[in-house]
Amino acid sequence: MTARLQAASQASEGAVAHPAQETSKRVVLHVEELTGHSLAAARRTLAQRLRRGGVDNPDLDARLLIGHALALDAAALVTQSQRVLAYDEAAAITRLAARRLMREPVSRIIGRKEFWKLSLRLNPQTFVPRPETETVVEAALAAAYPSLSRARTLRVADLGTGSGAVLLAILSELPESFGVGTDINVAALRCARDNAAGFGTRASFVACDYGAALDGPIDLLVSNPPYIAHEEIADLPPEVCSFDPLLALDGGSDGFDGYRAIAADARRLLAPAGVLVVELGFGQAAGVRSLFEAAGLACAPPQYDLCDIPRALVARTLA
Repeated sequence: MTARLQAASQASEGAVAHPAQETSKRVVLHVEELTGHSLAAARRTLAQRLRRGGVDNPDLDARLLIGHALALDAAALVTQSQRVLAYDEAAAITRLAARRLMREPVSRIIGRKEFWKLSLRLNPQTFVPRPETETVVEAALAAAYPSLSRARTLRVADLGTGSGAVLLAILSELPESFGVGTDINVAALRCARDNAAGFGTRASFVACDYGAALDGPIDLLVSNPPYIAHEEIADLPPEVCSFDPLLALDGGSDGFDGYRAIAADARRLLAPAGVLVVELGFGQAAGVRSLFEAAGLACAPPQYDLCDIPRALVARTLA
């Protein structure tokens, strides 16, 4: 076991409950409250209970959880809204509700997350893909196309691939290209391989730390590295700090360890006209730019996500 993986394992074993989880323990949904009531009434009751437990988007979560528990899609939830719930159906809903009230994210309860038109499987060792990370995909595609012909087969690498979200989103838009995803966590790579089943031989995966086991030349190098400063992790929402793997969060004492590793390998890995695109944490644009420029890379202005936060940085090797 590597030092980074061992440290994350030890930290996870010593984790304590988040204060918000302690509050949620006092909010309970009993199976008797749903049995014999309509599906619509159950949705209202669950949403109310989730709201009391401090859960964001309680109405949406109630719909998703009930749909998952009963194997009903959004349309069926509407057409069957007056159907009366049997005891076993109510029990299935309350089991999922208890997990959400302990602030486990809906995507982890369901075991899937939508990202860039892809439905991705998750496991406990994979980071849940976030909507803002689609900014990295957009930036990567926009940066690659002007300098690299669409007709050309590109070699793509995703460092710290997790579920494979970024790599597979890019490959879904580049049907002639091939990619490799790396991750230090073998369990995460198993999940990524499952998600890549439909991509055939175009997607492969390697167990290593960032780009340590890769050789160039790589046309498009992407990464969403861990970028939370170690001391700030405990202050994150419980959906994040209690359920996302520590390896995917912990960026070291200042949050920049991952960027340093990427900068150290970038020139070795990138093709002469290659592009590097990384996700940025809040307030990190200037610091990451400085690291990359010191490593001999030329950086473009950061690209912003839908919340107007600098989210993706594009860099290239200097001539």
